[in-house]
Amino acid sequence: MVWRALCALGLPCRLVKGQDIANGALFRKPCPQGTPDKAQGAAPLLLVPGGNARLKARALGEKGRQAVRDYLAEGGRYLGFCGGAGLALSQHRSQDGLGLCPWGRAPYPERLHHLISGHAHMRVRSCMARDLPAVRPDFPKACLDGAAPDPLRPPLGDEACALVPPHWRGCAHGHDDDCRHCSNCRPPREDGHVPSLPVWWPGRFAPEADERVSILASYRQPDTDFWLADLPLSRIPAPVFEAWKDLYGVNVSADFLDGQPLMVAGNYGRGRYVLSYSHLETPDSPDANAWLAHLLRALAGLAPQRELVPAWDLHRKAAFRWPETPQTAPLRTLLHGMRALLDLGVEHNLFFERTPWLWGWRPGLPGAVCNNLYSSLRVLCGLRPGPDTLTAWDSMRARFAALTDIFLPGAEGYLLACRLRETLSPTMPDAVDRRGLTNQREALFGHPMTGGGIVGELLEMTDELLYRGQQEDACAALDD
Repeated sequence: MVWRALCALGLPCRLVKGQDIANGALFRKPCPQGTPDKAQGAAPLLLVPGGNARLKARALGEKGRQAVRDYLAEGGRYLGFCGGAGLALSQHRSQDGLGLCPWGRAPYPERLHHLISGHAHMRVRSCMARDLPAVRPDFPKACLDGAAPDPLRPPLGDEACALVPPHWRGCAHGHDDDCRHCSNCRPPREDGHVPSLPVWWPGRFAPEADERVSILASYRQPDTDFWLADLPLSRIPAPVFEAWKDLYGVNVSADFLDGQPLMVAGNYGRGRYVLSYSHLETPDSPDANAWLAHLLRALAGLAPQRELVPAWDLHRKAAFRWPETPQTAPLRTLLHGMRALLDLGVEHNLFFERTPWLWGWRPGLPGAVCNNLYSSLRVLCGLRPGPDTLTAWDSMRARFAALTDIFLPGAEGYLLACRLRETLSPTMPDAVDRRGLTNQREALFGHPMTGGGIVGELLEMTDELLYRGQQEDACAALDD
């Protein structure tokens, strides 16, 4: 989604691998995708999308991780979303992250709490100290002399406040019209609009009393499209939440989020980072997209041409711009087969249409990886491949076809077996072996956290083709 968002905002961008970064891509050194003009200096921004942070760290390797740190130390800019935010945090094992931010990642009180998704209203941080959450014992306390107590830290100074869109700024000292405290300060919006930002199964910051980290936004309350796993929270009456707590000891109300930091910023050497567990690149999310465009300007000095990422409708018929020959048949087969697999899941109440670009899924099912593979295939099949991409495809076509022939019927059988197990569970709970289903899932879809399986290999090949094709058809990510 990040590549698509940047293309939609009219900004030139380049996909890079961990090996490219290790070889100096952030300083515009030659890489397999061409030889950029060294006179341009370092890249203005490294934007790291979501995904497993540890896998990203592993892909970078020690040389790549050090290259990112060197880039920031010399004045580079880093913007990380979700897993890209987690990658920049400090970890117990240095090889698991970059250590750009002194904060670490916190676990959720319950594993179920990680399965949150949708939009949530936010408290926006600026030099304003109003509208703060109540003091909580698990948050550090800090305050400025003469300012209102803040359970997180003092109001922001100029540098951090500049990262907040102007219409959400305000002043801690009450000088709304002519503030001398902060040169970026402006009156907050008078219409009472509270920004609504999207999260998709995010991690969580572990706040520390460290003034090097500035909190730009924190959770306030769920918006109307906020879900926990496959439960739409806005459709559940408040008394039911309390009853479930009393009867089952389970809290699914999302009140555990209130006041939790969502977006932070800080310096590393002469560089600067912004880490957001909100996916600001989410299609057709006006507040998020506007903040993304603002960060691209304020953080990286770029000039986006617009502030809204257009809707992405993956339910309409997919484009196929590759030559329609027998050689490309395996690609068409997997594209159409993945759509049929998603439709099968919807038909049997295993998946459901969550947004135009996302299928939701019942807990325990491989919905995330099915979404990832299908959306990647949509973008890949929508590009016009050049000679380099076609050559790479020729080298992997046989393996791709063989895996597709195994995966599609296997995945169909797995989903139907899950449906059968659900049907039989009240009367014949052991008829469909749980361990057998788990083994089948891992062989086909890999582990939920670490990937792998047949899908993992298909995704690797798809990503390689996208990487090669980006220079040949830079607008492919828009999936026109």
